[in-house]
Amino acid sequence: MGRWQELSREELERQYSPSRWSPRLGAAAVVEAHVREVTAGTRRARAAAGAVLQVPYGTGEREALDVYLPAAPAGAFPLVLYVHGGYWQFLSKEESGFAALPLLSRGIALVAVGYDVAPRGNMDVMVAQVRRSVACIVRQYPTTSGVYLCGHSAGAHLAAMVLATDWQEYGVAPDIKGAFLVSGIYDLEPIVSTYVNDALRMTPEVAQRNSPLLHVAAAMPATEACEVLVAVAQHDSPEFHRQSRQYFQALRSAGWKVSLLDVAHTDHFDVVEKLSQEGYILTQVILSAIARA
Repeated sequence: MGRWQELSREELERQYSPSRWSPRLGAAAVVEAHVREVTAGTRRARAAAGAVLQVPYGTGEREALDVYLPAAPAGAFPLVLYVHGGYWQFLSKEESGFAALPLLSRGIALVAVGYDVAPRGNMDVMVAQVRRSVACIVRQYPTTSGVYLCGHSAGAHLAAMVLATDWQEYGVAPDIKGAFLVSGIYDLEPIVSTYVNDALRMTPEVAQRNSPLLHVAAAMPATEACEVLVAVAQHDSPEFHRQSRQYFQALRSAGWKVSLLDVAHTDHFDVVEKLSQEGYILTQVILSAIARA
C-alpha cells in the first residue's frame, strides 16, 4: 500500500471496513458470528470462574470492571487487562471475558474494562477512562506480579494509548510488563475521513491527540522490561497491516522491546475470538510472554 492520502474515499472506507475482508463469511454474518462467539465465551468463563462483576473505577454507568480471578492464587499473580473492540461504538465488557479460561488455568487474572462507547463517549473520554481503569486496578490489587494490556481493534488503540500515559497525573506507577495489541489502529487521522467518524465526530486535532503512533516516547528504564506484541490477522486489510507495521517500527526505533506477528489463517474477528482456546498460537504467545517476565 502507498500513502493512505492517495486512496479514494470509497477505497479508504473499504480499507477500514474489517468485515469486508473476511474470507469466511459475508460482512454482516461475520460480525454477527463474532458477537455470538465472544458472548458465548464470556458466559462459559463466568460460569466456570470466580468472576467479580461490576467493580467500579469511576461514577459513570460504564465505568466498571469485570474481574476474573484464578482459584486460590498463591501470592502475587499476573493480571491481564482486556480492552474490547467494536470501533469505539459497539460491544462492552459484557462480551469481554471470553479469553479468561486459558489464563486462569495458569494462575493469571483477567480484567475486562468497560468504557463509554460513542456517541455517548468521545475519544478523549474513552482514552481517559481506560487509563483510569488501569490506575484503579493497580490500587485494588497492589501485589500483582505485573499488569499486561490486551486490546483488540479499537481496544488495541486504547491499550496503546495507555502505553503513552504520564502516570504522575494519576498518582500511580503501574508495573506494566507487557502489551498484546491485536488488529489495532494506531493513527486515527485516516478514520476522520470515513463513516467510522460519523459517531465519533473527531476533529483532526482530536485524532492527532489520541493517535498512539504520534505519542511514542523513548523507552525509559521503567519500560524496558515491557514487552509489546503487535499482532495483525492475515486477512486484515492492507491498511490495518500498514498501521501495525508502522506502529511496530515506531516502537522499535524508540527503543521498545517489540515484536510483530502476522497471525495466519485468521481474519479481523477470529484472530481474537480464538483466545478462548489454550492451543491457539496467539494464546500460547501471550502465555509464554507472561511466563518469561
